[in-house]
Amino acid sequence: MEIKRFFTVPALHATSADAALLLLRSVAGLAFMFHGWRKIQNPFSWMGPDGFAPGIFQALAAISEFGGGLAWILGLLIPLASLGIACTMAVAFVVHAFMRGDPFVAMGGGPSYELAALFFCIALLLMAVGPGRFSLDRKIFGRR
Repeated sequence: MEIKRFFTVPALHATSADAALLLLRSVAGLAFMFHGWRKIQNPFSWMGPDGFAPGIFQALAAISEFGGGLAWILGLLIPLASLGIACTMAVAFVVHAFMRGDPFVAMGGGPSYELAALFFCIALLLMAVGPGRFSLDRKIFGRR
């Protein structure tokens, strides 16, 4: 698959759908930038000494969260950014749901895997439908 075809934006949606995609990308992207900010400050060891992942994987997660969040906001390289975020959230889901046994929603506060599942689904949505017309991908690569 040629690079330009990979990044082209799918066919037009209604303007309201494109506006909704812009809002979803912006809010979720900002949340990811906040989640990734602390990690990107110390990318190879943000998990601390008890971290289960090697430094390179910690750095990839930090980049996918902070950089992927920025990419979502801008609507730039959405398939690539969404793939990185989806992989990171899949690992977060497995860690919280299976390794730690956290609940889907922690009713009294505390760790849960609801956000990892939600962000994973958002990443899949953006990979499937694209960023919409209000994006740099659309401006740079056009539409299919």
